[in-house]
Amino acid sequence: MIAILVDGIVQGLQLSLMAVGITLIFGLGGVLNLAHGQIAVVGGIAAALFIGEGLNPWAACALGVLTAGVVGLIVDRTLLIPAYRSTGEERLLLGLLITLGLSFVVNGYLDFKYPDVALTLSLPTPSFSVGGVVIRTASAAAALVAIVAFALLFAFLKGTLLGKVIRSIIQNEVGAGLCGINSGKIRTLIVVLSAMMAGLGAIAQGLFSSVGTEMGNELTSFALIVAVVGGVRSINGTLVAGVLLGIVNAFASYHVGAYLTLLILLATAAFTILLRPHGLFAHRT
Repeated sequence: MIAILVDGIVQGLQLSLMAVGITLIFGLGGVLNLAHGQIAVVGGIAAALFIGEGLNPWAACALGVLTAGVVGLIVDRTLLIPAYRSTGEERLLLGLLITLGLSFVVNGYLDFKYPDVALTLSLPTPSFSVGGVVIRTASAAAALVAIVAFALLFAFLKGTLLGKVIRSIIQNEVGAGLCGINSGKIRTLIVVLSAMMAGLGAIAQGLFSSVGTEMGNELTSFALIVAVVGGVRSINGTLVAGVLLGIVNAFASYHVGAYLTLLILLATAAFTILLRPHGLFAHRT
């Protein structure tokens, strides 16, 4: 049971890495990115291709994360511009349509171009023991990646001037604009950062299991569930919700199998939303 709990926490941290990008983009730009999982997969597949070319695995992973960031930059500066010019529900709906179409295009291209490519990272030592509990080294490495990434993100948002600017825009975009803050440039920075966090989530997934070209929709679905449960504007809530849902996912997979796991996750999310309609930490940033 302890080993399953550890796996659940690791899965949850990886899901939080994916979901925090959705939280940041929605909080700052008012757009729900339905191609978020596909951008993560692009980063993972890019890392796998770099490894296949003989590059050092860790350097390849770093380049994969940067590739995801570049894709995020291109999407922000091209496809999402019409959505940004709109406001309110029109921006949200237009963003949904654009990113949904993008997810189909990326899925189709990856399946056609790289059908046999997948990112699977292996470490020299398969496992180690702590207090009699055997823990996979890959799980510990994936958890460490997620914890360091979140620690750096929190330090950036709460300990730097730029981070405070970002938080002010999330809280009140109009008020931030009146103070002379260029929300467009900050939004582009956040989209790139979110895409890189998604790419890092794919690397963590590659440590934990593997990342294939067909996983984009699955990663997006899980990330959306985590973001909604945590509060779609709350980074704290995203982290907590990811860990909770990861634990639920691990125990559900062990006891009832993968077939019903998604239904159990959705039921857990629905129950949480009934208790907290705006998410676990809806009023925190």
